[in-house]
Amino acid sequence: MDVLLPRTLEEALEMKAAAPAALPIAGGTDVMVELNFDRRRPSALLDISRLPELGMWRKQDGTCFLGAGVTYSRIVNHLTMFPALVQASRTVGSPQIRNRGTVGGNLGTASPAGDALPVLAAYDAEVVLVNAGGRRTLPWHQFMVGPKKTVIGPDELILGAQWKIVRGPGSFSKVGTRNAMVIAVASLCLLLDEENRTVRVALGSVGPTILRAVDAEQFLARALQEAGAWDDARTPVPPAAVEEFAGRVGQAARPIDDVRGSAAYRRHACAVLARRALSWALNDRKLTGTR
Repeated sequence: MDVLLPRTLEEALEMKAAAPAALPIAGGTDVMVELNFDRRRPSALLDISRLPELGMWRKQDGTCFLGAGVTYSRIVNHLTMFPALVQASRTVGSPQIRNRGTVGGNLGTASPAGDALPVLAAYDAEVVLVNAGGRRTLPWHQFMVGPKKTVIGPDELILGAQWKIVRGPGSFSKVGTRNAMVIAVASLCLLLDEENRTVRVALGSVGPTILRAVDAEQFLARALQEAGAWDDARTPVPPAAVEEFAGRVGQAARPIDDVRGSAAYRRHACAVLARRALSWALNDRKLTGTR
């Protein structure tokens, strides 16, 4: 097996064009597991961990760009303006894994259980892909098309993800078989968009890819409007509306039975996570006086 060691993005893209079968590796937290269990045996590895272009993040003109090589530890320490992304990053593996693992790796693996992916879905993020000829940008749901399946071309690399910054509270939470270093049985990201008065809910590990609970989103946005809660954060949301919202989130899941949990349990977990996430968001609005 050859190991290719580019020093710049341009050099990496030239190598990828010349050797499309080369497997990109950065933190290696997913790739090395597959290699160790002999699930993959690529002809070459393309080490992209040294590329400065992938390790950048920036806010500009109301958007955020997150390079594919930014580690979870850096997100926790430096991207505190995105609480849901920070919360998801904190749940990834151990400190050692967070020091190596990247959001680009989550995107490339495209596992429905990837912790960062429901957050990107709730942010309506776009994935930026590059090759030697240029770049293209795809919405997250067009990039991830199935369990561990993406539309990335053989000559492309993931440059990063970008999204429009939204004003409003949000959170990430997940259920697992233990409290730490665990693959999600179910995960959820909820975001309230104060400016557009919309709700976003994304679910992980309960379908073939990341799911948005569109019906639940629309229901809750209407319930908040009818209650007057968008205008005044102190206005309570009727308990019946909260329960209906949670139930609709559970119905949006498309889970299967596996060794980590049954389909019925996953649907129940999604409803519980939705109820908790909404409670946190409403409390955050009260504390900050959001109107």
